[in-house]
Amino acid sequence: MTDQTSPRETGQSLLYLTDEQLGNGIEAMFFAYRGFTADPDRILAEKSYGRAHHRALHFIRRSPGTTVNNLLTILGVTKQSLNRVLRTLIDDGLVLNTVGTRDRRERHLTLTDAGLAMEKQLADVQRNRMRAAYRAAGPEAVHGFRTVLEAMMDPELRRQYNGLTEGDTT
Repeated sequence: MTDQTSPRETGQSLLYLTDEQLGNGIEAMFFAYRGFTADPDRILAEKSYGRAHHRALHFIRRSPGTTVNNLLTILGVTKQSLNRVLRTLIDDGLVLNTVGTRDRRERHLTLTDAGLAMEKQLADVQRNRMRAAYRAAGPEAVHGFRTVLEAMMDPELRRQYNGLTEGDTT
């Protein structure tokens, strides 16, 4: 470490973070999230959609054929809230809602071609932002970032996350 490099830059003081340093981290996460969602928000606004529509499209693409109940669990929203979002996406031709073959009470969700295109447009702007940030930070920082994010997850949410990312090589 050179004389011009602060402990904040090297991460040496990570085990002894002050409340102010933790507050800075909270603020960094807040502003990073604002940036991360800004581009998709502009695209969504053109269609009069919100972030709930984006999250539904994302997780339906990640798990084609997922059930409404599974999506409720992943998103952690009320049935009424999800139904409102799904109704819009179905009516607009972005999501197909089919009856289960084993259990007719189940509703399975898949994206239509239009839904896939919309989800790709939203995901592309976020992937581009994340790719640029990852390249700027480097592989060790990316690994550390993912480690921090996973450590912040409640155990049940981490299990859900791990179930979604099994087989990912990122």
